[in-house]
Amino acid sequence: MLRPLRHFVGWMVCLFRSRQDLILENLALREQLLALNTKRPRRRLLSIHKLFWIVLRRFWSNWKKPLVLVTPKTVVSWHRAGFRFYWKWLSRAKQLGGRKPVSQEIRTLIFRMAAENPTWGAPRIHGELLMLGFDVSEPTVSRWLRRAPRNPDVRKRWLTFLRNHRESIAAMDFFTVPTITFGVLYCFFVISHDRRKILRFSVTRHPSALWIVQQLREAWPYASTHKFLLFDHDSKFGKDVVTAVRQMGSEPVRTAYRSPWQNGVAERWVGSCRRDLLDHVIILNERHLKRLMAEYVRFYHDDRTHLGLAKDTPAGRLSERNSAMGSSIRSSARLGGLHHRYAMAA
Repeated sequence: MLRPLRHFVGWMVCLFRSRQDLILENLALREQLLALNTKRPRRRLLSIHKLFWIVLRRFWSNWKKPLVLVTPKTVVSWHRAGFRFYWKWLSRAKQLGGRKPVSQEIRTLIFRMAAENPTWGAPRIHGELLMLGFDVSEPTVSRWLRRAPRNPDVRKRWLTFLRNHRESIAAMDFFTVPTITFGVLYCFFVISHDRRKILRFSVTRHPSALWIVQQLREAWPYASTHKFLLFDHDSKFGKDVVTAVRQMGSEPVRTAYRSPWQNGVAERWVGSCRRDLLDHVIILNERHLKRLMAEYVRFYHDDRTHLGLAKDTPAGRLSERNSAMGSSIRSSARLGGLHHRYAMAA
């Protein structure tokens, strides 16, 4: 009985309502039916539906009565979001006055200078920009400098230290070489950082602290030692070795754990030895390895050009001038023919 009575009351109320209200109410209900019938994974109202309710709220005072899908509070939040979007869109218009914008080129250059020169401040960077012809004020540089990404790279600081002190730095290290009888030989070397010269090279089956100290003494028999001696945390470099290094007048500097890149000059020389020689031969015994490595060290010092020395050799190699176009080139075998040296024929 309640349902027919409710329908009857609704019909009677509709008789006394205006035709405009009925049209708007039917339009609102139809719009909600269209939203319900939309084939979507989740039934969310589209932007066109939200816009419809925002406009209807503005022109019809009874807009809340036919509302079923959402609450009136949600429609009000839609209107506020649209208001913010509208004024944000208007604010994108180009302003005629105000501060002159800084170009992307200048911002990138400020960030680059800050990254490449950690000790520089806004005055130094501003001076460099003026020398390059950029019209920018120092407060602007200071403001953008605060936004520069700060990512201190320990490796770059270590490389800067090595470059500034390479004439005073030497490094020592070990590497192993297997023999034909599955034995292991330990190769010890000391290398100078300035010209990449091998100061001492030796081979042993049983390395000890006393043996290492003797090799260091033979590395500098007459000349003074380098100010710094770089080596890793190998157990063979114990307290006796550190004490002997200090007594010889050099300062021992250990690399960090598991950081071979900090002793990069020595590590690269080991790689050169393996690529140029050890990967192409089978070592018979200790005497065989000593002979081959002695010949390789001579080839490395006198013949092999080095990328880190501007294509020169550690011992210094004079470049020859080809005066005659038809001059012949003669080659000299090195390391049994693995490598050759070329020179102008006399």
